[in-house]
Amino acid sequence: MFLLDEGYRAIATSFTTDGTAAAARPEPPSPTELKALVERSLDDDQAEDVVIIDLGGKTSFADYMAVASGRSNRHVGAMADNLCQRLKRAGIAEIGIEGMPHGDWVLVDAGDVVIHLFRPEVRSFYNLEKMWGGIGDDDSGSGLRLQA
Repeated sequence: MFLLDEGYRAIATSFTTDGTAAAARPEPPSPTELKALVERSLDDDQAEDVVIIDLGGKTSFADYMAVASGRSNRHVGAMADNLCQRLKRAGIAEIGIEGMPHGDWVLVDAGDVVIHLFRPEVRSFYNLEKMWGGIGDDDSGSGLRLQA
């Protein structure tokens, strides 16, 4: 059964054996909604040089990839932690996270969106944006969009 919350989003509800409603959980966001949530979270946490890569038609593991930098190991770790909390509140049940202890490069796998958070030196070394087609505008055909 689905109910609507104040934001008119569907919420999945299950019932216990005695017929009472169990705790409601939000329906997971669409890939586009998830991308917007990630962008807002990174913006709120003052991520630097945010790039969103549209992976549609390029791979099957995700619809979008976000790449962003933090100013320090602590900043990268805090961004990843805040992002995971926001994703859980949005109804993402399984979130994969790698690299938290060091904070040089943290990967957050939210299913339809994969997020790479780097310290600037590590980001320039791996240069994921170049691997996925280079920096460009949406209308350039590269699938990348630089966030200001």
